Amino acid sequence: IPSNHDSERRLVEQSRAYTAAQIARIQDHQSERNRFATQVISAAGLRAHETLTLRPALVRPATPDREWSADRFLGRSGKRYTVVGKGGLIREVLIPDALATHLEAHRLLRPVTVRDRQINYLSHYDIAGGNAWSKSFTEASERALGYSHGGHGLRHSYAQARMAELQGRGLAFDSALAIVSQELGHFRPDITEVYLR
Repeated sequence: IPSNHDSERRLVEQSRAYTAAQIARIQDHQSERNRFATQVISAAGLRAHETLTLRPALVRPATPDREWSADRFLGRSGKRYTVVGKGGLIREVLIPDALATHLEAHRLLRPVTVRDRQINYLSHYDIAGGNAWSKSFTEASERALGYSHGGHGLRHSYAQARMAELQGRGLAFDSALAIVSQELGHFRPDITEVYLR
């Protein structure tokens, strides 16, 4: 029986990041609601379900027992929100001002429960997310590009863009990687390094 080991390794080592032009082409194939979620996820490096957990950072602060770098979001401007990530970690994310204004225009009068992958999220904004958004993104990518790396590829794009920005500001690779790791909610630079392929 022939081995698939080499082809599997190539898939693991292959970059999942999208270019800005590719992301724009994908958005052209999405509904307005899913397109906006793609813009937020791309700009802030979110996981698919994290849009469903967005809250202003002043309302819900980040997990206090972590040591957060003061250099997070260095070189970028926008409004700070928090999201609930893996393991319940609450981290700050930065959403550019124009997207934050649009997001606030879609704040719900009362939060609603959204069930995604058998987990209930209390969502405070009318924004797409989770599996429904992920499916939309994959289908739009296949229509626009003829293939899909999945919505998670946007986190790879974010990681690569931020590393370039931070190193362009003179930060050493390890320092930049530690910052990007926190921005993505990893706290383990070795995981983030996988995103840089």
